[in-house]
Amino acid sequence: MATAQHPATPTVRKGVPPLRAAQGNEFLFRKLHSLLGIIPIGAFLLEHLLSNFEALKGPIAYGDQVKFLNGLPLVRVLEWVFIFLPILYHALYGVWIWLRGKSNIVYYPWAGNWMYTAQRYTGLIAFLYIGQHLYRQRFTGIPLPENPYASFHKVQMELQNPWMLAVYIIAMIAICWHFAYGIWLFAAKWGITPGEVARKRFGYVCAAFGLVICIMGLASIWAFVGGKYPNVPEDPRPAVSQSITLPRIHSKASPEVFG
Repeated sequence: MATAQHPATPTVRKGVPPLRAAQGNEFLFRKLHSLLGIIPIGAFLLEHLLSNFEALKGPIAYGDQVKFLNGLPLVRVLEWVFIFLPILYHALYGVWIWLRGKSNIVYYPWAGNWMYTAQRYTGLIAFLYIGQHLYRQRFTGIPLPENPYASFHKVQMELQNPWMLAVYIIAMIAICWHFAYGIWLFAAKWGITPGEVARKRFGYVCAAFGLVICIMGLASIWAFVGGKYPNVPEDPRPAVSQSITLPRIHSKASPEVFG
């Protein structure tokens, strides 16, 4: 009898492992990237929006807020440890993830692919804006840490350029979008919102939150260009009167003594 021939075992090509099965340290790097986007970067963004919102109260209130922040203990150490270095890591690692991934919005125009693409581009806009904003406001012109009450004047002068005003508006919308959708991604990746229903409901919450902080940011920009506080000087504080009024001395001596 003829021996039955067994078919050859098909060759299975190795696929791309999902994020949860990442090899080596990549999983930890991605988790750190996700976490830093919320804490401390997200916390700093909220603080920055609230501080800028003080501009609606006027140049002096805005200067008071800048003075308070620059007067915090170890403020320069806090800036590097909790702001500059986390933003640098989050941005550079985000670009590395972007270069390795594909959105395929042409062949697969699904919502997830569009959101992925929007998140990458808004992140790039945010990083470029933060870089130029830090350079212009911190390292050029009037040193604001030593002259906090010049902050309103410095921002107002920059926003007189219509191109810079457009940059501020576009960047504000992009940053708020990036953060709001980043919160949604964080909750999904960390298992906070398991299931499609929970993610859909939380998506509405994140969209509303992003809209609120975006309105706050745009309102802060309006405070500098809206005309309520035009041509603010470098130091908007009222000048202290140099005249000294001496108290009147009532003497009971007779006028003849001084005659």
